[in-house]
Amino acid sequence: MTTVPDMLRNSITNAFELAQKDNLIAVAKITDAAVERPQNPEHGDYASSLPLKLAKPLEKNPMEIANVLAQYLKEDEILDDVVVAKPGFLNFVLSKKWLQNQVDQILAEPENYGVTNVGNGKRFQVEYISANPTGRLHVAHARGAVIGSTLASVLKSSGFDVEQEYYLNDAGAQIDKFNRSLMTRYMQSLGNDIDMPEDSYPGEDVTAVAEKIRDSSHHRYDTSNPKEISELGKVGIDLMIEGIKEDIESLKIHFDNWFSEKSLFENGQFEKCMALLKEMGFVSDKDGATWLLNTKLGEEKDNVLIRSNGTPTYFSTDIAYHYNKFVKRKFDTVIDIWGADHQGQVPRLKSAMKMLGSNPENLEMILVQMVRFKKGETTEKLSKREGNVVPLIELVNEIGPDACRFMFLSRSHETQLDFDLDLAKKQSSENPVYYIQYGHARICSILDLAIEKKIDYSTGLVAMLGHESERQLINKILELPSIMNAIADTYEVHHLPHYSLELATAFHNFYQNCRVISGNEGDLELSKARLKLCEAAKLSLARCLDLMGMSKPEKM
Repeated sequence: MTTVPDMLRNSITNAFELAQKDNLIAVAKITDAAVERPQNPEHGDYASSLPLKLAKPLEKNPMEIANVLAQYLKEDEILDDVVVAKPGFLNFVLSKKWLQNQVDQILAEPENYGVTNVGNGKRFQVEYISANPTGRLHVAHARGAVIGSTLASVLKSSGFDVEQEYYLNDAGAQIDKFNRSLMTRYMQSLGNDIDMPEDSYPGEDVTAVAEKIRDSSHHRYDTSNPKEISELGKVGIDLMIEGIKEDIESLKIHFDNWFSEKSLFENGQFEKCMALLKEMGFVSDKDGATWLLNTKLGEEKDNVLIRSNGTPTYFSTDIAYHYNKFVKRKFDTVIDIWGADHQGQVPRLKSAMKMLGSNPENLEMILVQMVRFKKGETTEKLSKREGNVVPLIELVNEIGPDACRFMFLSRSHETQLDFDLDLAKKQSSENPVYYIQYGHARICSILDLAIEKKIDYSTGLVAMLGHESERQLINKILELPSIMNAIADTYEVHHLPHYSLELATAFHNFYQNCRVISGNEGDLELSKARLKLCEAAKLSLARCLDLMGMSKPEKM
């Protein structure tokens, strides 16, 4: 669906070309018609600062340019008015008739509203969470999880071929550490008086896995036998992954693929990737370790690939993993959603991709800032190191998946998020989650009443929608495709909850000002038109809730 800003850009471009043909404006090229929503609604529905941008290249007063363009734009069928404002703005008022007709256009193809094809089938991979399978997920993982799954949903609805992936770090030192921790907990569960190793995973989730293995198996593992310890570890990792999947499902998330780090070593891809880097002259041995010469591509320092003890670093396996994404699986774009503490890894990984012949611009990293949780008057940053980590499943059980998802989406990933637990649980209009979902439920109730009263509103005349709050609601509904395109372009999913709240507000305002189903027989035709508008609002609100992974209650 063509967005309103795109239509206005085309109109401005056509007006500019006509003005050039009539010799009213000198020949120049428009690269950006600069169409946006004005901050003050009194300045119109949309505005353009193009005359100000053209003043210098055309050597003309911006007000003169604006007045020339306005002459042609006033003939446009989607506009009721074009106002020239100092120092050179064009303010647009959308046509009342055109806006009314859009309601019928939306209802004609309800399944396609909010769906675009800007992606044109390009293959995108979105990888997120990817926490070590050495423990259950905690709340620190939740923000990236919700951002990743919502971004994937928007990209799919925007015409991209999207695969969501969880990268399992099931190889290396952290797995050895888990195996030792699990073995100790297993022995303790059998009544052995034994202390945990100094460097271990002491969490309750490891204890729970050890006890589950003890209770579910008749076999007793011989903890003096390395082979038995390894087998115990494999069973423990599988159980931990089952728990992680349970945590993920509690947030309504589904991954298309679970990729094993271990597979990179088993199928030889790690060795092949390291050999390629060596052939290209980007690898050097020094101080007993193997180094990647990132400085050859302008980075500040070189980085270790293989430690002096022969074990690969996280960085080297990351390189092999991304080589697999781009070269073996041929994704057009890869989006990694990481914690903000991974910022230093971004340039060196992009540098490595360039060495291997992949365009580093096709590797996008979204770095998610920390979350602070507020309960009453207390605010704290939850940290594994500080020992005050809350299991993800506990948060979901306390406030529900919908509130979790909305709150984690509500701020840009680039800013720290203050998560108000008390607000998330409120059953009132103060809580944006409740307010939005109540809007959907209220529309469902209105449409159910129409069915009960046997009102067939399919014949409703949208030309009767003349109230200002009706106009504002239609205008807000029509913003959805623009929001979708903006997210597909910037990957900034926080625009979606903001838009959903504005849409719900526009609907509630319409509901307060316009009686939808009147008891007066003479108002029946107006009721039919307003029921059509309600259905269009429901479609848009439902689309937003779906994209955010939230439920669409029909009663509240």
